[in-house]
Amino acid sequence: MQNLVSHTYKKQFVEEFPGDESGNLRPRQTPGVLYSKAVPTPVSNPKLLAWSDELAQELGVEKPTTDEEVAVLAGNLVTPTMYSYAACYAGHQFGNWAGQLGDGRAITLGEWVAPIGTSYELQLKGAGPTPYSRRADGRAVLRSSVREYLMSEAMHYLGVPTTRALSLVSTGDQVLRDMFYNGNAAMEPGAIVMRVAPSFLRFGNFEMLASRQEDENLQKLVDWTISRYYPHIQGEGIERVTAWFREVVERTAGLMVEWLRVGFVHGVMNTDNMSILGLTIDYGPYSFLDDYDPNFTPNTTDLPGRRYAFGRQHSIAYWNLGCLASAIAPLYQENTQPLQEVLDGYRDLFYGKFYVMMANKLGLDELREEDKELIGEVEKVLTTLKPDMAIFFQLLMDLTAVESEQQVVEHFRESYYREPKATDRELLFNTLKAYWERIEANSCTREESQELMRKSNPRFILRNYLLHQAIEGLEKGDDQLFVKLQQAMKDPYSRNFDEFFAKRPDWASQKAGCSMLSCSS
Repeated sequence: MQNLVSHTYKKQFVEEFPGDESGNLRPRQTPGVLYSKAVPTPVSNPKLLAWSDELAQELGVEKPTTDEEVAVLAGNLVTPTMYSYAACYAGHQFGNWAGQLGDGRAITLGEWVAPIGTSYELQLKGAGPTPYSRRADGRAVLRSSVREYLMSEAMHYLGVPTTRALSLVSTGDQVLRDMFYNGNAAMEPGAIVMRVAPSFLRFGNFEMLASRQEDENLQKLVDWTISRYYPHIQGEGIERVTAWFREVVERTAGLMVEWLRVGFVHGVMNTDNMSILGLTIDYGPYSFLDDYDPNFTPNTTDLPGRRYAFGRQHSIAYWNLGCLASAIAPLYQENTQPLQEVLDGYRDLFYGKFYVMMANKLGLDELREEDKELIGEVEKVLTTLKPDMAIFFQLLMDLTAVESEQQVVEHFRESYYREPKATDRELLFNTLKAYWERIEANSCTREESQELMRKSNPRFILRNYLLHQAIEGLEKGDDQLFVKLQQAMKDPYSRNFDEFFAKRPDWASQKAGCSMLSCSS
């Protein structure tokens, strides 16, 4: 285990690519560079609120015990071997080209090599302004930081590819925020999260270079990304780039399926929030589904179009991959057909993974062609009845027979947010009858089927109202729920934390921060 202060950090990204070394934090365009030096702005009174022991063990990082070590997590201390910087990237936001964006409130400190040899970037979110902060202050509030810290780790334990969070620090400073962009700004306690990932490269890094026609930097970034993060891809030239793009497409399709499996809605799937490694990145106005609604979006900024709604995420991922394809197209000279062919394969890739995932959630021994129709009928039930998604699948796991309409309706009663209509009851019964016939045709035992379902269907999810209550507690000096949620999120498939196995309460359906959130969340 190594110390945060004395550790020798790597800085291969900044050594490989051109950057603005001036350290000038004035907001500006930075053509010709992939990053700008940015030293974190010190905070007044940093306190360690949370530390991921499991991630620290994986990285080989000692838990901070001194003020000097906590100072690293707060941005108050940049050690001699660190090179702190903000990355330059662009993006499409809500379907529109936004031009240069960049790390506006994230500063990478350096690269930490874990005992197994894997290198991880350590990045502070909320550590002060950078050249890409535009008119913002580069800070983060406790509210958004708690959400990022907890969900980064929760998604890891759910088995969903994600960036991680090592620490959460309160700053002792107040930050002005307008939570819903409605003119009601208020002071909130500040905080900083240390995020961890092999790389925070986004689709937008490649879009930035393409838009500026920096073809040499673009080629260099693509080659470096493949060599460093996709070393198994061999070959040369365009064939190598195509093989890499194919894997990015496959990873992204797989990530969308995982989001659907656990009922996760990202909320702001701009191309600058799409990881080139296929990780969930940038936890802002996200949510898990409570009642099953494909049109649900937790982001107030996404209304009324609902571009990033739960049921549209896989389509938006395809659109975003098209933007990435356009960004790397200059490398193909005139013949971009190989890129288009890979992109055209996304639909089959996604649905191939999707149907297997749904078969597992339903406890089917294998995916048969006729199962696709059954899966469609289950989707219709969920969309029509709008039951609590997590609870519905837990009750489905416990189903022992399908005897009558009344019996089936009562079995799932705990999952309803409204009383099913007569047509809803009939649909539920007929679908479950067909489902049970398929279960009885399994080549495996019911116990084996249930075990498959247990591994596919989380029993505990970090619901927004629980996060809201934990944040309110922390702001009042009470960390009991915050600590409890950290324990529960590490064991989401068991019954060990059934005190949280409940529908969203009525009061939370309209309360700010529990149902809808903004990008400042």
